[in-house]
Amino acid sequence: MQLTPRTGARTFTRLLTGLLTGLALTAGALAAPAQAHAASPYERGPDPTDALLEASRGPFSVATQSVSSLVLGFGGGEIYYPTDTSQGTFGAIAISPGYTARWSSLDWLGPRIASHGFVVIGIETNTLYDQPASRGRQLLAALDYLVEDSSLTIRSRIDPDRLAVAGHSMGGGGSLEAADDRPSLQAAVPIAPWNSDKSWPAVQVPTMITGGESDSIAPVSTHAQLFYESIPSSAEKAYLELNGASHFFPQTTNTTMAKSMVAWLKRFVDDDTRYEQFLCPPPGGLAIEEYRHTCPSS
Repeated sequence: MQLTPRTGARTFTRLLTGLLTGLALTAGALAAPAQAHAASPYERGPDPTDALLEASRGPFSVATQSVSSLVLGFGGGEIYYPTDTSQGTFGAIAISPGYTARWSSLDWLGPRIASHGFVVIGIETNTLYDQPASRGRQLLAALDYLVEDSSLTIRSRIDPDRLAVAGHSMGGGGSLEAADDRPSLQAAVPIAPWNSDKSWPAVQVPTMITGGESDSIAPVSTHAQLFYESIPSSAEKAYLELNGASHFFPQTTNTTMAKSMVAWLKRFVDDDTRYEQFLCPPPGGLAIEEYRHTCPSS
């Protein structure tokens, strides 16, 4: 076709318009933000930060309620729960003290964890000398109590499908027993765990084990590390070893442990992937001697 000045101008205009449109579409595609992750229906509280997790309290106000020692299945204890009822139900966690210890040895953990959006029961054991298997059964009995027999104030706040266990020393060994016995649990956090059974190949519950480098009662080389290694790689698991820590590190406020513990519970009990950043890539710092992980995946 022969181009006249008019047709040539029109052709040039169409080409220029097409070129500009293509460039605009390309620029728009490059500028478009990445698609946000799908929020879990169990997300509770604001977006997490290091400062939030390292503070002595999270975003929720907390109230307490005592449990009588006459309760069946365990020795009573103390419940900590968020006062907020506007965000839906919460996951629940039962925590056991260690051999010869009472809940008071760990009671700083109760309000700290509850203030991040959990119902927490710190239990007293039937006797001070109960072994891990017994403590595991008592942890499960405490969870059943929360879900079925606690006051309406407590029961109404709990999602019975989002339950977890934790414990120190023989209580930590008990949390492994509970995870082994009840695979429907959403998380387990053994702390300086002691157990004569070193192998847990059937555990599929997401488990974070925390040990102390200088623990002479439950040395990590013969307890925490072996427990971690025995849990199959098909399960989500992590091993946090605290630099220079003795067996009794959880009996005083420990920010490094609490930060990782809360992140683990939020990630797996609440399925809240906002907390994955505090677990994977591995946390670091002078307080951490070693960290192993399977890296939870969104």
